[in-house]
Order: sequence, then C-alpha cells, then structure tokens
Amino acid sequence: MAERILVIGSNSFSGASFVAHALGDGADVVGISRSPEPHPAFLPYRWITDPAVLARFRFAQLDLNHDTDRIAAEVAEFRPDYVVNFAAQSMVAESWLNPDHWYQTNVVANVRLHEKLRRFDFIRRYVHVSTPEVYGSCSGNVTEDAPFNPSTPYAASRAGCDLHLMTFFKNYKFPVAFTRAANVFGPAQQLYRIIPRTILFIHLGRRLQLHGGGHSVRSFIHIRDVSEGTLRVARNGTPGLAYHLSTRVNHSIRQVVELVCRKMGANFHDVVEIVGDRPGKDAAYLLDATRARQTLGWDDKISFEAGVDETIAWAGRHLDSLRQQPLDYIHRP
Repeated sequence: MAERILVIGSNSFSGASFVAHALGDGADVVGISRSPEPHPAFLPYRWITDPAVLARFRFAQLDLNHDTDRIAAEVAEFRPDYVVNFAAQSMVAESWLNPDHWYQTNVVANVRLHEKLRRFDFIRRYVHVSTPEVYGSCSGNVTEDAPFNPSTPYAASRAGCDLHLMTFFKNYKFPVAFTRAANVFGPAQQLYRIIPRTILFIHLGRRLQLHGGGHSVRSFIHIRDVSEGTLRVARNGTPGLAYHLSTRVNHSIRQVVELVCRKMGANFHDVVEIVGDRPGKDAAYLLDATRARQTLGWDDKISFEAGVDETIAWAGRHLDSLRQQPLDYIHRP
C-alpha cells in the first residue's frame, strides 16, 4: 500500500510544495489548511498533469485555531503514517503588532492538536516544521543543539511550541522530529517574499524597499530540496531530534536582489530604495546541516542561480495572474 501523509498547512508555500513532492514520490496525501485553495500559480501540486496522481490527493478546509476535533477526525479516518505540520503564523516583523495572535496559533492551537495526536498509535512520525529563528542572531555554523535565544514574538512562539513538543516526546514517547530550514525559495512562493517580490516589482516598474540596506546574511535553499529533506525526516528521522536543511553557500539580501536585477536586465539603483531595518531582525542564522546529510543521506542539489532562474520563469508564465494578486502580506488572526 502507498504511504499515507497528512499535511497541515497545505496551502502554504512549503506545504503545497511538499504535497507535490510527496505525490510525485507515490504517497497518498490529505492536505489541511484554514483557507480555500489559492490560485493554482501558488499550488505546485495543481501543476501535476497526471489525473491518477492528483486522485491521490484530497483537500479539507479546516482551521487549526477552531477545528481541532475535526482535524483529529480527519486523522482518525485517514490513519496516516506521517503527519507533517507546516501551519503557523509565520511573519517576523508583523508579530510585534499582534503578538497574542502568534502565540494563539503557534502555541495554544498546536498544543490542543498535539494532545489529540499523541493518542493515535498509528502515527509513525510527526514532523513539526520549525524555524531557525528560535536561535536568534548567531555566528558561525549553528548546530541543532544550539540554545534557543528568540528575539521576536514570532521566534518566541515557535520556540515555545518546540519545547512543548519535547515534553510530549519525553513523557509520552510522541514520535516528533523537527525540521529547521534556511530561507526557502522557488516557484510558487508568496509575493511578499524577497525573491518573487523583487522579480514582480521589476516587471511592474515599482521601487523595492530594502531594509537596512540588505546586509543580513542568509542561506537560501530551493523548496524542492527542503521537501525532499522533510520527506526523509518523516520516513527515517529519529524522534526527539531536529534536522537542519541548509546549503553551504550564504548570500546577503542585497546580493540576492542584485542577482535578480542582473538576470532581468534591471539597474539595482533604479529598483531599490534603502529604508531602516526591522526591530529584532537577526543579523545571521547560518545552519549546519551535517546531521541530515550524514544520517538521512540528504543533500541540497539545486543551485541558487538555477533556482532564481526557475522562479523568474515561473513569474513570467503567470505574470497576468500575479498582477492581480496582493503584493503585501495580509494578516489573518
């Protein structure tokens, strides 16, 4: 029988990309998100042309904050081998505006869900998609045992949930494993993220605000590499452990924007407006992915430049539709 995977947060960039990857690998998948499915340009699994593959996917619109019992019922009916949870309030800067919303979703709603899930003995692995933001601003290579040092409400809420899950692992042997990925990117990413935003602003002739001059350093990793790593964690990750998914190459945000400008034939100084930095923004969090490479046989395979080319091509194919989509993050409590 095919593996069964239930994906919470399947409308998110990472969730939708993971669904496509899991379907392509032969799994049966149920996706759950609080919103209706967005435009197909943002759903890589809707690009699949084989009806037999798409027939192995089912979507359920359920809200983590309000539909805990219904989500648990879906899990009980589907009996997945793996549950992968991408659902979170995920914006860093905006978490300062309504921090209670971030704690409600990222901690309280998740705790309610986990209390249900821990009772299902058929779940072989629960993969909680966390974030390197829990480490705060770091230097050098950060391993998975680095201490938590969150510097924003978003990061603190994610750290709180990770710590809660460790209590369930220690007390109930709940089979949780964590992923913390570097900055993901690729086709179908939300338009308020730096790479698609730069691409679209060049197309629209708009000025891009570059916070703090773009000096923050990040590792950018293609979403398909992250999806493959996440699937490997689901299948073979050790409960109680976290796995970093990152490249060995790092770029400043400015370098990223400069590269997109060069590839699209745009002048950086015509595209960019330098503005002040965001509060609590970490200068760097550079991840050591040795554990995933050595114990799971995972590696990143898609180069940064190839991924940028692919994202530029995606935006070009869907440009008429993308013009009609919101360019900025819209908060929903």
